[in-house]
Amino acid sequence: MKKKEFIKPLKINRKKDVVLLHGLFGELSNWESVKNHLLDNYNIYVPELPLFTSLTGKNNLRNLVLFLEDYIEQSGIHCPVLAGNSLGGHVALLYTLKHPEKVSSLVLTGSSGLYENTFGDTFPRVNDYRYIRNKVLDVFHRKEVADDLLVQKVFNTIQDKRKALAIIALARDAKRQNLRDRLRNIELPVLLIWGMQDIVTPISVAEEFYLSFPKASLHLINECGHVPMMEQPQAFNDILREFLENRTVKSA
Repeated sequence: MKKKEFIKPLKINRKKDVVLLHGLFGELSNWESVKNHLLDNYNIYVPELPLFTSLTGKNNLRNLVLFLEDYIEQSGIHCPVLAGNSLGGHVALLYTLKHPEKVSSLVLTGSSGLYENTFGDTFPRVNDYRYIRNKVLDVFHRKEVADDLLVQKVFNTIQDKRKALAIIALARDAKRQNLRDRLRNIELPVLLIWGMQDIVTPISVAEEFYLSFPKASLHLINECGHVPMMEQPQAFNDILREFLENRTVKSA
């Protein structure tokens, strides 16, 4: 995989590095509230995962991990907190399993890696706007978060055959890479923040993650679906900041 050049930011004061990873249909703006909340006290990095830039057949999690390796190295990021939503959580897990000494802690929210009820592994009605809109709305418990602009972006994305095939390849690879038997090897602190109404990765998934990690804390947010940092940003940010400041692990 060809290395990509990244601009290394100037760091005057040594603040903790935090890397935020979006999901399969996500984008950088998904983390906007988190970035704004933490920016004064942490070095925040929000890379755009190359979901569509690989050649057909090479859109897999391995290449996303390789991208993250290059990004962290070239950006001068030191032992970061890795936070990931959905597929971004899966990438964070795989990176941590590969480089446990290079990660200080993990934050997972609606993460894949065990089970994910996604529609990204097939598009039976790709041209049906109403069908796609309903599928997008299913991701959110607070439906108002999924505005028309967001729905239109998803719809436009899957109209591009190359992008649709890339999404299908990534979603299927995520399902193949079940990490159940490897999670116990992650011994660093793990924070799980989950929406109680998440139907993509239900609470049972969060509970299995919690029981699988040696050092984990689980926080459930009510009135919240698959993307807590967008649906309940204040609650999400409060939980995240407490974890970052104290790095303590409490029982669920």
